[in-house]
Amino acid sequence: MKAQGFANHSPTDLLEPFTFERREPLPDDVVIDILYCGVCHSDIHTARNEWGGTHYPFVPGHEIIGRVSAVGDKISQFKTGDLVGVGCLVDSCRTCNSCEEGLEQYCENGWTGTYDSEDQIGGTEHTHTFGGYSNKITVSERFVLHVPDNLDPAAAAPLLCAGITTYSPLSHWKVGPGQKVGVIGLGGLGHMGVKLAHAMGAHVVMVTTSPEKGADAKKLGADEVLLSNDPDTMANAMNSFDFLLNTIPVGHDVNPYMDLLKRDGTMVIVGALESLTKVSGLPFIFKRRNMAGSLIGGLPETQEMLDFCGKHNITCDIEMIDIKDVNAAYDRTVKGDVKYRFVIDMKTLNT
Repeated sequence: MKAQGFANHSPTDLLEPFTFERREPLPDDVVIDILYCGVCHSDIHTARNEWGGTHYPFVPGHEIIGRVSAVGDKISQFKTGDLVGVGCLVDSCRTCNSCEEGLEQYCENGWTGTYDSEDQIGGTEHTHTFGGYSNKITVSERFVLHVPDNLDPAAAAPLLCAGITTYSPLSHWKVGPGQKVGVIGLGGLGHMGVKLAHAMGAHVVMVTTSPEKGADAKKLGADEVLLSNDPDTMANAMNSFDFLLNTIPVGHDVNPYMDLLKRDGTMVIVGALESLTKVSGLPFIFKRRNMAGSLIGGLPETQEMLDFCGKHNITCDIEMIDIKDVNAAYDRTVKGDVKYRFVIDMKTLNT
């Protein structure tokens, strides 16, 4: 099937119109007409080859919302017209322990990303997957998600990455009523962390260096704001948090945040793929504290997250853009100039 999208052809190229192929649906495939696709910072890192290994031409996009336009012969869970989503994964080995437990994001044989992964299924001239900055996509049924009809589909798109990235650790560490939870950093991830932790019944504290961001966080559901660049305030907050969700996207000194945790408290890193600049053993040893990491979620948990968001009417705060403006949106995202996620309106592909 011919598809239209936007791609770049080298790390320094801008994204531009691109025509390519999607595979015809196999018996267990779903074909989706894409309505909206979120812009994740990972899209930018990969397009610009900042993590290395990007294959060109490159079509970004792993926060996809659309409607089913065709299904394979063996499909039972979806029908034409259904509102559906596709996140960061479109395949995995399906046989390892992690996959059998519905934790495909930890596939022991390597999952297939929605973009720039080796295409294990084939059916086109391309060796690597192309993402959601396009008008259609063909995906195996196992990796397609039902989107609650009460959610704004455009604002639901970033739930497929930012939403599940924050929901997964909050759920795994059983965040809920009676707990004091800190969300460190207010961006695409942090603003979802605040909304979700609040909906789970926790007492939510935004930990930030910016009073302005603190004010925004209160509008999103935070109960308090803790300014991390105020030594006295940080000292007064020591040993008071049950859980910290750390969304800072770059390497940093974690020690001041570890001191905020109670005995047996946990801080989970979801933002920094870079080296953490300082980690002292002292906060761990003397309070039996924990520091952990978390990726996205498997397909069962991602569906659970979408259902939770449907129940609580949670979506992302977005700025909608035409696809012709995506390169400017990349520059603004790098500068932190968005509240809190850009979403591309895919009908603008034809304008």
